[in-house]
Amino acid sequence: MPVQSRMPVTPTDLGQAGSGQLVRMRRSLRVLGAHGGEVQGLADVLAGVPDPRDPRGIRHRLPVILGLSAAAVAAGEKSVEEIAAWAAHAPTQVLTALGARVHPVTGQPQAPSVDTMIRVLSAVDSSALARAVGMFAAARARQARGGGRRVVAVDGKTLRGAAGPEGRAPHLLAVAEHGTGVVLAEHEVGAKTNEVTAFAPLLRELHSHDPLDGVVVTADALHTTRAHADLIVTELGAHFVFTVKANTPALSVDCHQATDWTKIPIGHSAEGRAHGRFERRTIQLAQASEAIRARYPHARTVARIRRHVRRTVTTGTGRARVTRTIPSTVTVHVLTSLTLDAVTPADLAGYARGHWTIENKVHWVRDVTFREDASRVRTGPLPRIMTTLRNLIIGLIRLAGHNRIAPTIRRIRHDNALLLAILTLDNPADLHQ
Repeated sequence: MPVQSRMPVTPTDLGQAGSGQLVRMRRSLRVLGAHGGEVQGLADVLAGVPDPRDPRGIRHRLPVILGLSAAAVAAGEKSVEEIAAWAAHAPTQVLTALGARVHPVTGQPQAPSVDTMIRVLSAVDSSALARAVGMFAAARARQARGGGRRVVAVDGKTLRGAAGPEGRAPHLLAVAEHGTGVVLAEHEVGAKTNEVTAFAPLLRELHSHDPLDGVVVTADALHTTRAHADLIVTELGAHFVFTVKANTPALSVDCHQATDWTKIPIGHSAEGRAHGRFERRTIQLAQASEAIRARYPHARTVARIRRHVRRTVTTGTGRARVTRTIPSTVTVHVLTSLTLDAVTPADLAGYARGHWTIENKVHWVRDVTFREDASRVRTGPLPRIMTTLRNLIIGLIRLAGHNRIAPTIRRIRHDNALLLAILTLDNPADLHQ
């Protein structure tokens, strides 16, 4: 059955609506992208970000400025100045697709000046932009999602090269899909708080427009708390997979003593070689003990994961050269609300290992390809805006079927058609209304 056309639901709408209207808007938004149906375009979503300027005298609409910024990041530009310079000389195809202002005499689309780009970006509400981009990315990911259980990871990153008003480097907590690494939502952690307090608001925001019912949420040991477990299971209707480490010593002991692990067969093992080392990973599963469930009532299964590593180390030169193999074993426990009959050892091992998706497919790419940690962007909301745009482009490139980010960006620089396709602007709507 075809999905009927509807007016776009914007972050501004979500912020200004009353409670009843808010529920209806979010329900409407959840329909977008479901079952391969209609999804809001990037320009539609960007149109919902509040424009910080006085409406009198505006020559270049905010969606055009934000769209050009995203296009510049897709073309590999790494700083605000580079983005502004790229936008000032943007290809006509891109300007037209974004609905740029048309010169009254020449009839050609006009690009904003470098000064306009920098001035406007420096005043944009970074939280509103992050919400808009997150809603768009979630809808696109929902449209592209295949079968199987959905798994998301929650993890944080400090923007080391940036500095906030108090001189503190901004810290962002994000939730991303396993596999694709698409960032679905991201919150800035306040200067006087930490990741733990940002965890619940982040997941609640995502759940409001992209329901997490039945989803598996993975998190590192910092977030292994009873409150987070209760939130995920009771409020969100999801499942948790938590790593247990030394920051919860009593729980660590309970997991170690949950069963006689020497009598539990290995449920799954995997091997691999990389960076001069051989690694074998094994996992054993057992039912959560009464002691564990007294602390975490929603816990159902505990797992022991062991990593057996052999590193090859070479020292000296010539005849004095010596090669040694250094073995080591690391043991960690994982706690989940999934029952033994609801998850296989291979799946749980995959969830635990896949948690690093956000590190490898998002944070690492931002650092290496976009040199995020070397960035010295420090003005107002710009550090977070840059991160939001990078997350958007990384996700859109992967959703378009390109797993190698850096080579794809090099192609985009010389291929306007690919750029428009990545930005989902290859069939632009009429944006002049």
